[in-house]
Amino acid sequence: MKVFLYAFIAAIGNALFVYGQRGSSTADNPFLFLLVTLSICISLFAVFAMVHKAPIDPQYLIDNARYITISGIGFFITFIGFYWLYNQQGATNYIVYALLSILTTSIGVGLIIFREPFNKFHIISGMLAVSAILVYGLGQSRLSA
Repeated sequence: MKVFLYAFIAAIGNALFVYGQRGSSTADNPFLFLLVTLSICISLFAVFAMVHKAPIDPQYLIDNARYITISGIGFFITFIGFYWLYNQQGATNYIVYALLSILTTSIGVGLIIFREPFNKFHIISGMLAVSAILVYGLGQSRLSA
């Protein structure tokens, strides 16, 4: 099941991103940290794009400009949200993001927009995710008390 391998790779990358962001001091300008972070990311992508076996196809970029732009805006909004979430609320609050991501990405984009297949087990897992956030909220309220 390659889905778990790919998800694990993304999770490791996300954990590294959160570690770096949470470990850094909070700046008056959140864009400074993100600008340098994304510059490193873009540099790595540029190197990997140049050494990849497949040629760079300008027509692909033209044909997909709309989706590339939407994804770029999505990255921007995501990274700003992550900065505020982790620097002001802490890494343990990632679970809130995870649930909202399930709702907006899996259900909103996958199920509603792209009509990807969905069955009762997906619905059950979504309900369990909502249950997890409720239990998490209960746990957070006990920390504050």
